[in-house]
Amino acid sequence: MGLFRKKKRPKYVDELWDYDKPGEQESQSVSENRKPSMPQEQNNKNPAMEYCEQILTAAKALEETKRDYKVVTDYLTDIQKIEELPENEFAGIQEVARNVQELNKSRDAYLNKSRNISDTQFAQMEQLEDEMPQIIKNLKDNEAYQNAVKRDMQYLEGEKEEWRYYKEALEQESQLLRRLLYVLAGVFLAAAILIVILGLVMHFDITLPFLAATLVAAAIGIGMVWRLQNDGVDIKRSQANINRAITLLNKISFKYVNVTNAVDYACEKYHAKNSYELNYIWEQYLEEVQEREKYQKTNDDLEYFNDKLMMLLHRYHLYDTKIWIYQAQALLDKKEMVEVKHELLVRRQKLRATMESQIANIRKAQKDIVKIVKDHPGNEKEIKAILTSIDESCGLA
Repeated sequence: MGLFRKKKRPKYVDELWDYDKPGEQESQSVSENRKPSMPQEQNNKNPAMEYCEQILTAAKALEETKRDYKVVTDYLTDIQKIEELPENEFAGIQEVARNVQELNKSRDAYLNKSRNISDTQFAQMEQLEDEMPQIIKNLKDNEAYQNAVKRDMQYLEGEKEEWRYYKEALEQESQLLRRLLYVLAGVFLAAAILIVILGLVMHFDITLPFLAATLVAAAIGIGMVWRLQNDGVDIKRSQANINRAITLLNKISFKYVNVTNAVDYACEKYHAKNSYELNYIWEQYLEEVQEREKYQKTNDDLEYFNDKLMMLLHRYHLYDTKIWIYQAQALLDKKEMVEVKHELLVRRQKLRATMESQIANIRKAQKDIVKIVKDHPGNEKEIKAILTSIDESCGLA
């Protein structure tokens, strides 16, 4: 509805004097009441001639209103012709109109659909359409390699820390064993002195006790020395493992930096956070390509059916066949057609009322001019010719 309107024109003011408002004009002659305030240079101009110029302007507005009235009437006549078509002919028109309506809905659905890919991303995907599958594959491989290297780095870092903790424990144990050796030597010396003193005091043979203390101290000392030697070997092995882990970490870190730079560059270049997002953009691009192809086909089909609809309606000599392209729903739905007709009838009624008001104003102004001519003689023939021309052009004769 609402497509039968013409472009809105500037509002026409019915008043004949620029300072009068609608409904405020008096029935008496202008010459008897008040005269319009005009510049000094226009004081010598005949008031009737000036009045005629304003009536001519009103007449032009009336002509435009009549043209609008005729257009609305022609549209109503078109509707009447369509409603009076034979059922079989109208069914063919409705079939074409149904295609137009469905294609319009499909096109509007595409235009109103939210886009998951920007125009910039679409242009980039379109430019790299042949290379993009390989680009995505390379990015996925680099990310997989990056994750593998990162796991290796974490493993080596953990192994290095484990060997470091083990080495620190061995070093602490070695320090403790050395201290215990000094303690053992002190205890053995004290025990030997005690055995000698007791032997002298108690007059017994100290050989056996001294031998036993020596054997015990020697056994403990040998065990502690053996453990110290093993700890020393393990400390050296731990340090070697730590050095090996550091060397591998340096090599792997170099690889990790290189592959990370490659991944970051690709993500920045293709405006994606990772290969999954880049693959999603690629899939959206492929979907958008299909949608655009479908949209183009819809436009082609719509153009075909629009032309076909106008061709069918042109047979019946309608005033405007093109308007029904945008009013296809009215051809399919009687209620919609009734609403369109009702709107046109309302518009025509308003135009008729406007014309009647304009004609009444022109007639009243003509009477005022006749009276002014009587009061201000001069140019009677010219004024009479203008009034006759206005009557003929406006159909008031």
